[in-house]
Order: sequence, then C-alpha cells, then structure tokens
Amino acid sequence: MRLRAPAKLNLTLEVLDRRPDGLHNLRSLMVPVDLCDELEIEPHAGGFEFICDRPELAAGNLVERAVLALRPPSLDWRITLRKAIPVGSGMGGGSSDAAAVLAAAQGGAFGSLGTRDYLAIARSLGSDVPFFLVRTGALVESAGERVTAVGALPPWHAVIVAPPVGISTAQAYADLDARPKTTRPRSGSVTLQALVALQRAEFERVNELLSNDFEAVAIERSPEVGIAGAALRAAGAAHPVMSGSGSCVYALVPSSGERDAVARRLSLPPRYRVYSVAFYRADGWKAAT
Repeated sequence: MRLRAPAKLNLTLEVLDRRPDGLHNLRSLMVPVDLCDELEIEPHAGGFEFICDRPELAAGNLVERAVLALRPPSLDWRITLRKAIPVGSGMGGGSSDAAAVLAAAQGGAFGSLGTRDYLAIARSLGSDVPFFLVRTGALVESAGERVTAVGALPPWHAVIVAPPVGISTAQAYADLDARPKTTRPRSGSVTLQALVALQRAEFERVNELLSNDFEAVAIERSPEVGIAGAALRAAGAAHPVMSGSGSCVYALVPSSGERDAVARRLSLPPRYRVYSVAFYRADGWKAAT
C-alpha cells in the first residue's frame, strides 16, 4: 500500500493562554496542500521495520510511534518513508505521516484491530495529528484536539519558500511566552473571520486576514524567515506569511498561472527552496495502488 501524506499551511495562527498542563490554547485555520511525503506499507517477516530516506529522521519517528500506539496483532510490517516536506518548516510533515498511518489502519492496512480510539491516539502523538485526519481544511482549537472540518476547499494555490533553517517549536513558544499578551475574545477572532471567508471562497478577504502570532519572534531569532517574506513581496505576492512555528513562508494566489508567475520572479540567496503547490482537495490518504 502506498500513501500520500500532505503538508499543511496555517492561514491563521493565534496563540492564546498557557494551560495548567503546559500546553497552549490556540485558534488556527489550516489547509492541506499537495506537497506530500510518501509512505509504503508492506508485509515483512521478522518484525516491524521502519526505513526513511532521511536516515537522521528514523530514530523516534512519529510513523513508528503511530504503529506501536495502534497495537496491531502482528508487527510483521515494513514501512518506508520518502520525505518531500521540509523538516522544521511549520508544515506538519511528521504529524501528517503519523496521520497517514492511522488512516491506513482504519482502512484495514494492518488487519483487524478491533475497537481503537483513533482520535485519542492522534492526540497522544502530537497537536497537529488530529487535523490531518479530517482530510480537508479545518478550524483547529484548544491544544489542537478540537478540529472542525470546513468542507470542500477552493481551488487556490500557494508559493512556499523554505529558508535554510529549521525552527524549534518549543523555542518558538518560549519566545512568545516572554512577550506581553492581550486578551482576544473568540467573537473577534481573525481565525473565525478567515473561516467564513474561506467557506465563501472569498480570496481577497482570506488573503488580507492571513496572520501568524509566531512570525515576529521567528524573524528576530531567524532573519532568514524575513528574507523569505521580503523575496515573496518583491516577486509580487500581496501578503506572505509564515506557516506554523516556522520556518517556511508562503503566499496565497488564486490560480496556477499567478502562482507560477510569482515563482518565476523570485530572487533568493543560495539554499532557499521554492515549492509551487495547490490546495490538497483529494481524499487525502487513500491508497494510490
């Protein structure tokens, strides 16, 4: 079985209060995009084996943790992961990989598992994993466990710039916690405004609402993030914004033609990577073969 695990972009990301359990409440509007890792699941006599084309990512990988959390009747499986989503980019590659395994298990990839609380398993693996189980855009709240699908996504596109630097999510939260906070009631949430605009396919309105609470602190610690945003603006992008806790910066565009034009005009220092993508509108983790 071959699976595709899409990346995500945060159209908005509001970091709210810190909870007694040490996690942070948040509100975010997230969409999957068609930059995908690929996983292959096959029988393997002799016990579970996990192979990644980035060997440094193999130890403690969320794919392996997802399989062990499922407690399948047999561990005679080999999973091969081929990475395309940049690591430390804020695009949720590891979480998407784990969700792909859970979705495959729901479809019988590991045989009959009986009753499993897949959402609880997803939550235990990471705050972004529940989002990837909905297979479309979603409003994500609390510490990531409250996920509300938004329905079919419009056929929009994005140009993504990946700087040559990764950002630690834990460090990003620590930097943000060191700053003064203001109370933001849910009724005035930029995320909820963007949600309504997305469901109405109002591109200009969504574009003007793009926001990320992590961006300012990320640029202070990693100037490469600011360089990526400046390059997108110079190429004609109206409102580039960072995804997740960084480091990737993207710009929304309404058509593939405009996307490709922005990508062609980009001028970047060495080692910056560019991805031209569409919103991921297929049934996310169906087997390709």
